[in-house]
Amino acid sequence: MDVFDKVNQKTLDRRDRQLSMLALVMILILEGGMVLLMYPAVFGKNVGPAAPSHTLFFGFCALCVLLVAYLVNRQFVVQRLRSRLIEEKEQMAQLQEESSGELLGTLLGFSHFQDRLTMDFRRSTQTRDPLSLILVHLKPSKPFAEGPQAQVALGDAAKVLSRKLRTEDSLYRLSTRVFGIVLPGMTDAVAKQAADRLSEGLAGASGASNRFTAEIEVMNYPEQVTTASEMERYASALVTRD
Repeated sequence: MDVFDKVNQKTLDRRDRQLSMLALVMILILEGGMVLLMYPAVFGKNVGPAAPSHTLFFGFCALCVLLVAYLVNRQFVVQRLRSRLIEEKEQMAQLQEESSGELLGTLLGFSHFQDRLTMDFRRSTQTRDPLSLILVHLKPSKPFAEGPQAQVALGDAAKVLSRKLRTEDSLYRLSTRVFGIVLPGMTDAVAKQAADRLSEGLAGASGASNRFTAEIEVMNYPEQVTTASEMERYASALVTRD
């Protein structure tokens, strides 16, 4: 039975049509056989008084024709609805791709990240406030590594990151799969808690199909680094590995 149970998903629609046609042909064969068996009993020369009436015979034939016509009509209706669902699914996928592309296009790149990091670091050294940096490196699974699905996955991840930010925080797209978040005035402990929340949100956005995994790293001034160039070099190394 395992041999017959193995069905390629790409040929599933064709298999379904073949099964429907097979069922329809079998019904026609059974109905035709019943008509052939009834015909001698109704119109034969040696028909007895208990033979079925002509009305019953023609009624059965009409019922067979109506049943076949109904099944054929339902098959066309199902095919039409299935085609409509496929079209709507393609339109939805296209809208998701467009919205993801628009969202990713609004994120500033590495040069703006350098400027903001330098400015916030200078302000932190003057006010003696902490400054944290969260780097998020997304690693898509093989089916979502390229094409429209990859962009949709990255867009969903960007939505999660943007929703978790405070008003004073800033999100940047350092490379295709690397995001940087500058967190002014946030200590290392609080930044790690924020990173845990981001990790949970990204795991949910990844979905049951595990579209991607996320590596999140936290850097903090003054606990881990003493200059803005250290943060920038670490971010640059991560971008180079992407």
